[in-house]
Amino acid sequence: MVDTKPATRPANPRFSSGPCAKPPVWKLEALSDAALGRSHRAAIGKAKLAEAIDLTREILGVPDDYRIGIVPASDTGAFEMAMWSLLGERPAEMVAWESFGAGWVTDVVKQLKIDATTHTAEYGEIVDMAALNYDNDVCFTWNGTTSGVRVTSGDVIPANRAGLTLCDATSAAFAQDLPWDKLDVTTFSWQKVMGGEAAHGMLILSPRAVERLESYTPAWPLPKIFRLTKGGKLIEGIFRGETINTPSMLAVEDYLAALKWARSIGGLDALIHRANANAQAIWNFCAEKPWIANLAVDPATRSNTSVCLKFTDDRITDGAAFAKAVAKRLEAENIALDIGAYRDAPAGLRIWCGATVETSDIEKMLPWLEWAFEAEIAAQA
Repeated sequence: MVDTKPATRPANPRFSSGPCAKPPVWKLEALSDAALGRSHRAAIGKAKLAEAIDLTREILGVPDDYRIGIVPASDTGAFEMAMWSLLGERPAEMVAWESFGAGWVTDVVKQLKIDATTHTAEYGEIVDMAALNYDNDVCFTWNGTTSGVRVTSGDVIPANRAGLTLCDATSAAFAQDLPWDKLDVTTFSWQKVMGGEAAHGMLILSPRAVERLESYTPAWPLPKIFRLTKGGKLIEGIFRGETINTPSMLAVEDYLAALKWARSIGGLDALIHRANANAQAIWNFCAEKPWIANLAVDPATRSNTSVCLKFTDDRITDGAAFAKAVAKRLEAENIALDIGAYRDAPAGLRIWCGATVETSDIEKMLPWLEWAFEAEIAAQA
């Protein structure tokens, strides 16, 4: 097995969890209509930004009375904007089971110094969402990009909650069915499931979130880049494409190309189906191999986008070094790029299975994964 390499190779070896693979039909010519050298405030710029918002609403099924805005600094900027603008009116419930959720805990507890209860779980596990106090504001990630664990549904979130739910959905949007009636703030970036370019984030607000913005003023000063209201009223232009700062019109065109591809294949249902098929191929592989397993403890919570794996073979003496060596072998063969576990996560691999990845490429990569494992075991011996 070590000496014989698999006969076939993935057509696209890009399995990075962000920026993620482009849609399979993507070509540079798709950006030829970009409004380059034009103001984003000109009619053409505004039209493209508005189209990006409208297509996002259409494909994700966002309710008509929810606002959708394009904001700076990717998902991080969108979620920071939401926390700094909305939190503080009441206590907070901070939920973390991986590194990005832990980052939001740090912001709220140490930076904003809000009265907060923190709920945590180890990598591979998840917090009991039913145990939270939804009369407080709740901040959580829907899909743990660095842990491969996701919320299974929004059923436990009460419809009559007094607090707001702030959901970082960056590796869930376009691959998992989000219950909009249970989410007051939802954020994501273009560079995840849709394979867009980085640096731009999306902020989706429910009517309840808008009401909070217009009725509550935080005790701390807000930088211009975070301000969503003026004179106690929502700045509606942000949610029509009049961005707070200058966006990249090239990145906007790229996001539009991805959205149009999504619509052409059947919209959200098709995107979810593709991600599920990709993840299932890996789950089936792990079920047959005694030396590798999903990091998620409960199969019901396994992510269908950021699939995180751990090596379980007793012959492995240094888990971190072994996982890095396997990933290095696959990269050297141009079979799988950027699949190492996140730096704060347990040793292992993280393989992106979002909708822009082809299942055939996953299936062709997996025999190589076994080859790399066997080769590294032999090298270790």
